[in-house]
Amino acid sequence: MCRNIEDRKSSHVLVPVLLTAFAIPVSMLFWIGNVVYAFFSPDSEHHHDGYPVISPWRWLAAVVVPLLFTLWGWKKKSLDLSGATLGLLIGFILTLTSLAHLACLMAFFVSSSKATKFRMKQKQKIECEFKEGGQRNWIQVLCNGGMASQLALLYLLDVGCGERPIDFVKDYRSSWLSVGILGTLACCNGDTWASEFGTVIGSSEPFLITTRKRVPKGTNGGVSWFGLLVSLLGGLFVGFFHYVTVLYTVDTAILGLAAPQWPIIIAGGISGLLGSMVDSILGATLQYSGIDEKGYIVERPGKGVKHISGRQILDNHSVNLLSTIIMGLSLPRIANLLWP
Repeated sequence: MCRNIEDRKSSHVLVPVLLTAFAIPVSMLFWIGNVVYAFFSPDSEHHHDGYPVISPWRWLAAVVVPLLFTLWGWKKKSLDLSGATLGLLIGFILTLTSLAHLACLMAFFVSSSKATKFRMKQKQKIECEFKEGGQRNWIQVLCNGGMASQLALLYLLDVGCGERPIDFVKDYRSSWLSVGILGTLACCNGDTWASEFGTVIGSSEPFLITTRKRVPKGTNGGVSWFGLLVSLLGGLFVGFFHYVTVLYTVDTAILGLAAPQWPIIIAGGISGLLGSMVDSILGATLQYSGIDEKGYIVERPGKGVKHISGRQILDNHSVNLLSTIIMGLSLPRIANLLWP
């Protein structure tokens, strides 16, 4: 018995070590491919002092760092195997483009995982499909990180890779795409904080965002003033990590000539709050909410289910995806108008 326990413990330690060791040759393979591409490319922009734009260290970081975080999420039951696999790919893309994008992703992933586990026993009484630790699958990961990945790929193709300050006057395209990535992840974090904290903190029932009618906790589209405040804080949290990463990774000479960077934090807060409100509006109108005979909130009509709000047009995944798309496309425009 003791031997079996020791074997399981050793396997839990051995697997991350082997996967991390495997990441080194994989990253080198990517780098070699980058060298070959840069060598045969007629475009001189693919070179910088004789070296390809993407360094081997960035390839290594793009493989190792997301791998460690996905292993942590899988071990903590924040991700299932499919979610961890897709999360690894999304983390790879974001890390390859900019460490600031990685910082936004990690701020969202770690804080939202902690928020999901907050007062789990109370959430089990509200959610009929509650999963321990959250255990996001590939669909949930795609709906939360798919838009960010698409913008990151556009960033890679149009701008390249590397950390850049936000400056809509001197570097419009990279700033637009980077703020768009921030907007999608801050939106996800604000909405997650609002739903995970708002449903278990406070005794008063939330109100439907479209009608101000009081509804049971867990109802799609139900909000509270505390939940809206928390969504703002969740967005500010992601924006803060983006801001700090820019300060510590961008050359000080470049930062000195760029626009002020502190509005990044404010932009994150705006996306967290507005994204949560957009999610709630879509949930209140296009997502079905009902309460069954056991008192659980359900998203499908059925026998013994009393309708609360919404129509059965979208599910929770579709609402999350639409919210990230809206904020990913809207926040750059908002930030451009407000940036000093």
